[in-house]
Amino acid sequence: MHKSLSKRLLAAAVVASVYGAAVPAMFISTDAVAQQKASEKKTRKVPTLRSKVYDQLSRAQTAADEGDIKEAISILDEVEGKKSSMNSYEQAMMYNFYGFIYYNDEQYEKALESFATVVEQQPIPRKFEMSTLFSLAQLHLMQGNYAEVVEYLERWESLNEGDIPAKNKVLKAQALYQNKSYEEAAGYIDQAVAEHEARGMIPDEGWLILQRAIYYELKRPEKVKEILVKMVKLFNEPKYWIQLAGMFGELGEERKQLAIMETAYQQGYVQSAADIFNLAQLYYYHRAPYKGAKLMEQALADGTLEKNLRNWRFLGQSWQLAKENEKAIPALTEAAALSEDGELDAQLAQIYLNSEKWDKAISSAEQALEKGQLRNEGMPHLVKGMALYNTGQYAKALNQLAEAEKFPKSRGIAQQWKKFVQSEKSSKEQLDAELSS
Repeated sequence: MHKSLSKRLLAAAVVASVYGAAVPAMFISTDAVAQQKASEKKTRKVPTLRSKVYDQLSRAQTAADEGDIKEAISILDEVEGKKSSMNSYEQAMMYNFYGFIYYNDEQYEKALESFATVVEQQPIPRKFEMSTLFSLAQLHLMQGNYAEVVEYLERWESLNEGDIPAKNKVLKAQALYQNKSYEEAAGYIDQAVAEHEARGMIPDEGWLILQRAIYYELKRPEKVKEILVKMVKLFNEPKYWIQLAGMFGELGEERKQLAIMETAYQQGYVQSAADIFNLAQLYYYHRAPYKGAKLMEQALADGTLEKNLRNWRFLGQSWQLAKENEKAIPALTEAAALSEDGELDAQLAQIYLNSEKWDKAISSAEQALEKGQLRNEGMPHLVKGMALYNTGQYAKALNQLAEAEKFPKSRGIAQQWKKFVQSEKSSKEQLDAELSS
């Protein structure tokens, strides 16, 4: 609908004014009735649109085009006052203009009333009636009156000769989808797409979006995937690549999900924080943590990813899985500083211990114990004890190992280390005694 609507519909209505033979008054069989109904579509006798009425409607149109809605309505009201002298076609055209003017003034309810009144006037040209019925269906869809959309489309179909156009089926599918009649909607949108493709034409992007949405609601992920594959090939839009990857994930085809996401990334389509994090997770779970860590590191550096606990922690974990402990330390340090519990400090303590950075291992273990809320409280004691041993602080080491012994998860290792440290402590004391004597 737009400001040239009245001109287009007026011209269509004039062209559609068809004269035909008079309808027979009597019928002798059911077949005769059926034949007459079929022929009425072609032989509908329509009265003439007289020039004096046309001139008044043109005046109203001119006023509307100039933005004077009040004057346009006033002219039409004047015409309506004389409707008793007007034929059905003239009255239909008058209400058509009312509908046009109200629509452009965003008075949608009045526009709907006016267009509905148009098709109540009979007889009027069949093509004019059909175009108005289709406009009514469109307007009701905009207003959320989905049952009315279907009703007017079916009235349109009753007047149609030949095949029903794909656009009508799409409109009906939209209404049924909005009314949650997904199975019916699927039938109409499938027909529209298939008919279009059979003619060697590319379906409208909006049609495929609707088809995808319908099958998503029907919980048919395989079908959604097929539609998205088609959309990727036809339109190559970043969002369709991401959605396709998501559907592969939903279907449990994670390797294909990763392949699609990686291809999208190479094309520059993976840009949002959520998509970057998702790709990094896919790399992590498919044993390609180095790629994921590099991706996240860059996104954190350029500000795409927020420097928060989740992102720093996952970056650190990715570097760890990639066996890049030195690169994991800065990320986990940032994460630990933002964490309220001691889990990340405990992880850092173990990394420092493995890197033979004894003092830092001791410090991180102490920080972990101070924060608490640990899944395995014995582990920081164990790490601290081992680090203290390596700095020659045997007595303190044994105290920490004794603490680690109190917790089931660390008891076995703590006892082994305790024996070892006691042995080393005894050996050192004996050596010290020999040297001092």
